[in-house]
Amino acid sequence: MSKLNQQAIPTLKARRLGIDTHHETVAYMRADCHVCRAEGFSALNRIRINSPENSIIATINVVHGELLEPGEIGLSEASWQRLDVNSGDSLEVSHARPLESFSFVRAKIFGGDFTADRLREVMSDITAGRYSDVHLSSFVTACTSASLNSEEIIALTDAMVGVGDRLQWDYPIVVDKHCVGGLPGNRTTPIVVAIVAAAGLVMPKTSSRAITSPAGTADTMEVLAPVDLTLEQMRNVVDQQGGCIVWGGAVSLSPADDILIRVERALELDSEAQLIASVLSKKIAAGSSHVLIDIPIGPTAKVRDQASAIRLSSSLNLVGEALDIKVQTIFTDGHQPIGYGIGPSLEARDVLNVLQNKKAGSSMLRDRALDLAGAILDMANPQAAGMGRERAKQILESGQAWKKFQAICEAQGGMREPRLAKYTHEVVSGVIGHVEHINNRYLSRLAKLAGAPADKAAGIEMHVRIGKRVETGEPLFTIHAESRGELGYAMEFLAAHPGLMIVEEEQL
Repeated sequence: MSKLNQQAIPTLKARRLGIDTHHETVAYMRADCHVCRAEGFSALNRIRINSPENSIIATINVVHGELLEPGEIGLSEASWQRLDVNSGDSLEVSHARPLESFSFVRAKIFGGDFTADRLREVMSDITAGRYSDVHLSSFVTACTSASLNSEEIIALTDAMVGVGDRLQWDYPIVVDKHCVGGLPGNRTTPIVVAIVAAAGLVMPKTSSRAITSPAGTADTMEVLAPVDLTLEQMRNVVDQQGGCIVWGGAVSLSPADDILIRVERALELDSEAQLIASVLSKKIAAGSSHVLIDIPIGPTAKVRDQASAIRLSSSLNLVGEALDIKVQTIFTDGHQPIGYGIGPSLEARDVLNVLQNKKAGSSMLRDRALDLAGAILDMANPQAAGMGRERAKQILESGQAWKKFQAICEAQGGMREPRLAKYTHEVVSGVIGHVEHINNRYLSRLAKLAGAPADKAAGIEMHVRIGKRVETGEPLFTIHAESRGELGYAMEFLAAHPGLMIVEEEQL
C-alpha cells in the first residue's frame, strides 16, 4: 500500500451552529483552518463528512472571524441531524467524489437527451445527497426549458420509483387520485379518501406538501391528524381502515421527488414532464393499480386550455401504460377556487364542513369531491359504471364518510381541530355589480404572502363566487395572517394587483 493511501483522513471537532439551511447540508470552516488549506477546500466546494455512524455530502461555507475555534467544523441543522453526532465528536473530512452524473444534466441543457441509464444515475446521486441546491436547480431548469420527450418522461418516472421504497398490497385493486394543481382551495382528497374507503375500496393516499401553492393535501391534513407516518404505520392504518392520507416524504416513496419539489417550490417551476414523473412515480411506489388524475382547466389555473389538458392527459396515459398502472383523467372547471378556504387550516375547516354535511360547507367542493369519488368507484367496478356518483353521494349523506374519516385520523395518531389566525382583514366591494373574474394565481400569491402554508392558519377565506351580485361594502374575501407583518405584505400585494378579483359595476 502506498504512503498516500496510508495517510489518515483529516479530522475536525463537530460544533452545532443552529443555522437553518432548510434541507441543504452545509458545513462551516475557518479561512485559516489547517485542513481547509491542506486539502484545498474553498467556499461552495462539496465535501464528504464521516461520523462513526453516518456520512453526508455538504457544501462548504468559509468563516472569517472567531465564530469557530481552530480545529472545529460548524454544522447546519440539516447536517447535524443527518450525522447524529455530539458536540466535540471527531469528524473525518475529505473531498467528495466527482459528480459525474451532472455531465448528463449539462448535456441536456445543450440540447442532448437523457437515456434511462443516465436518469437512473442522476436520481441515485440526488437521493444520496450528492447534488447541492445549485445542481438541483440546474436539473429542474433543464427539464423545464428543454422539454423531455415521451421516452425521457417514462425513464424519469421509472428512475424515481427505482431509488425509493415500493409498497406491495395484498389487494386486487388499489386506487388513488391526484389533482395536477393550480387551483386554490381544491381540497377534495380527504373527502374522496373517506368516501372511497367507506365504500370498501383500498386507497393508501400519499400526498405532497405545497410546491407553488398555499397548501398541499399533506399540509391541510396535518392540521387534522399526523401525516409523518413510517411505512409500517401507513400499512397498519390502511389494513385497519382501508385508506390513509400521509405525507409522501415521510415514507421514502420516490424520495428524489421530494428533494426536487423543495427546489421547484423555491424556483416556482413545475414543468409538465416533472409533474407527470412526480405524480406517477408516487402512485407506482405506493402500490396503486388504478389512479384518477383531476385536471382543472382555466385561464389562471396550471392548465390553461382544453388543448393543453388533452396533451397532458395523453402523456399521463402513455406513461401509465408503459409502467403498468391504469390511469384515467378527468377535466374539471378551473376558473375559480373550489372551497371557501385557501390555506391549510381554512381548507381543513372546509373539509370538515362537507364531511359533516353542514350548510356552511362549500357546495362546489362537495360536488367536485362526489364527481371524483364517483369516477373512482366506476373505475374500480366497470360492471356498475355510471352508478359511482350516486353511491358516493349516499355514503356522504348517510354519515359513513364522516365516520370513516374520523377513524382514519384516529388510526394516524389522533384527530385535531383547525385553528384560526390571530389577524384578519376583510376586503369589500367598492361598487354594486357582479363578480366577473377571479385570478387564481394572484389569490395563491396573496395567501402565501399572508403566511401559508408555513403558518397553518394563514390564508384567504372566500365569500363570493364568479357571477355573484354584490353590494357596495359587501365582503369579497378575508385575509388571515399570524403576524401583522405578513398581513402587511399581503395588503401591499393586493394594492398593487387590483386584477385579483374583478367586479363589473352595474350601469344604473
